[in-house]
Amino acid sequence: MGATSDTLAQTNALTDSFRVLVVPGLHGSGAAHWQSRWQQLHPAYERVEQEHWDNPDLSVWSQRLQQVLAQRSAPTLIVAHSFGCLTTIHSLLTRPDAFTHVAGALLVAPADPVKFEVADLLQSRLSIPSLLVGSRDDPWMSATRAAHWAQVWGSQFVDAGALGHINADSGLGDWPAGQRLLHTLAQRAATSNSGLHR
Repeated sequence: MGATSDTLAQTNALTDSFRVLVVPGLHGSGAAHWQSRWQQLHPAYERVEQEHWDNPDLSVWSQRLQQVLAQRSAPTLIVAHSFGCLTTIHSLLTRPDAFTHVAGALLVAPADPVKFEVADLLQSRLSIPSLLVGSRDDPWMSATRAAHWAQVWGSQFVDAGALGHINADSGLGDWPAGQRLLHTLAQRAATSNSGLHR
């Protein structure tokens, strides 16, 4: 089911105040993935492109994200999925002073840092508002583990129910519930002291 007109209006209004940056995970996000569908709905949304989508190298992916973030100093909301969540967190933790214009992060179905042997690099709290959306039957990270990492990163944990890896196989279409979460994040970011007026 597609997004309602109210949801579309709300998310379209985001681009008046924020740069929205989509950060896909392993293999990128195909046309049926909600991240790609959101970009179809909102052409102003930007995407981080990795050179090798099949090689999830945290350092390389983070460097690429940092390059894209540095291109503009506009207040930015990051919409990340899977390994893209780990990329986002690593980027912000390693260069916190360089990206104070990042206002918030929507972290959807993060891959488990332990599985990728990067847990030691991701043990600090984010300094921005963030929502971590977990699924009860995600093969890449259990809901219990997702809740644990949400606490580590200082993110609000959102239980999305049983949605698999919250990807194209989940059959979410435009995922209106996710768009509403992004709008909620934007509201929190707008009222926080996260560098929006720098």
